[in-house]
Amino acid sequence: MDSSEETYLGLLRHGQTVWNLEKRIQGRMDSPLTDDGINRCRKWARHLASPAWSWDRIITSPLPRARNTAKFINENLTIPIAVDDGLREQDWGLWEGLTIGEVKKNFPNQLEQQVSLGWSFCPPQGESRLEVSERVTGALAAHVKKHPGEQLLIITHQGVIKSLIYRIENRQFLPEEKELIKSNRLQTITWNSGVFSAATYNIALTEQQ
Repeated sequence: MDSSEETYLGLLRHGQTVWNLEKRIQGRMDSPLTDDGINRCRKWARHLASPAWSWDRIITSPLPRARNTAKFINENLTIPIAVDDGLREQDWGLWEGLTIGEVKKNFPNQLEQQVSLGWSFCPPQGESRLEVSERVTGALAAHVKKHPGEQLLIITHQGVIKSLIYRIENRQFLPEEKELIKSNRLQTITWNSGVFSAATYNIALTEQQ
């Protein structure tokens, strides 16, 4: 196919996990999907297999919560799955495994300083948002160049999805900015002539059933 042909990408966060319920930072660590998380994955599977969509392949983060989400969704799609380490969640360093409340209590000054840095936000011994953006953009660019014109379903993490869309929208990743994307929604973008562009954001499962 012509490498300039438009490629369509759907970005979906993994299903709810035990640590999500506990408001615990997962980063590159992991916890199991909850029953509600699995049920929602299967609802997405039924919706994404409807005639409204025509997915060619799934590309997933290597973390178990994402790979299991992809597995449940593919029960209906039955399309090829590729695992890409470039789609893993942001490395939260020393804060991984802590709850958000624990970070606010034990590292208030450090957290406030990091939040004010926008794209340079970087947990101690972790990875900056800018590094995430560069890593993820490179990983997806390789896939769209390999599969131009296809519809790619990307199963990944909220931090990854934000890094892609905030870059497209020229966001600064600062707390005073209005919320742009919501959790547990399907976000869509396109790739054409070497550029990622916005398509449709915040497609809600409940509105599509």
